[in-house]
Amino acid sequence: MPLFILTILATLLIGFIIGKPYWRAWQRKQHMAKPFPEAWRRILKQRMPYFRVLPADLQLQLKKHINVFIAEKTFVGCDGLDVTDEMRVTIAAQACLLLLNRPNYYYPKLQQILLYPAAFIVKSPQADPTGIVHEQPRVLSGESWGQGKVILSWADTIEGAAHPNDGRNVVIHEFAHQLDQEKGQATGAPLLARQGDYQQWSTTMQDAFLVLQQQAAKGQHSLFDYYGATHPAEFFAVISEVFFEQPHKLAQMHPELYQLLSRFYRLNPLSWS
Repeated sequence: MPLFILTILATLLIGFIIGKPYWRAWQRKQHMAKPFPEAWRRILKQRMPYFRVLPADLQLQLKKHINVFIAEKTFVGCDGLDVTDEMRVTIAAQACLLLLNRPNYYYPKLQQILLYPAAFIVKSPQADPTGIVHEQPRVLSGESWGQGKVILSWADTIEGAAHPNDGRNVVIHEFAHQLDQEKGQATGAPLLARQGDYQQWSTTMQDAFLVLQQQAAKGQHSLFDYYGATHPAEFFAVISEVFFEQPHKLAQMHPELYQLLSRFYRLNPLSWS
């Protein structure tokens, strides 16, 4: 192949690599500028009762995020489920709550949302006391994969959206995992704004995690689901659910955790109606 052709191809490749972020940013501006469909507004009113309590600026921001999210992510129906706009908007609205006040950020590793009609069964390897590994089936309402996929149960998705004050929301839970997995394996320590923030994050989260483990072992009451005591990554996802759905209780009972999550999510749900 002549040298000048190789040079042209190399130039085009370099131009593509350099220009891709600008092209993506331009596309997102176009999606944000589109009017939010009236049918989607009706879905928000029907499926997202706490959308109405958001301040007007966050409502507008959320609708713009939904436009981008639905344009960029692929929704796949499983077990014969036909994905509808109602499903896309309901999931996108909850997932994008975690993205408010984060400009030009849309779960960069996420490519697909796999949606089942109801709870689904996955098989995961587990070792028995003798060390032999077996495929153990588990019934799940959601799962987040580091390979760019989130799996959700539609029945559990609408259940979580319909009860915005119970501290349980499968979409918030799994997309908190996505934030955690951006750096690789989920550890309960997502990417923070400043390097100096990690020490406080580690200390505060570890102390609260150990308390939850003790409460779970003794069967004591806790604001957090005991599932959060199984792993630091699950703890982060569980308290994220509570932060968005029960902020007053979290701020009253665990003020340090509330402040930590408020800085991370760049939001103060206490100020919402």
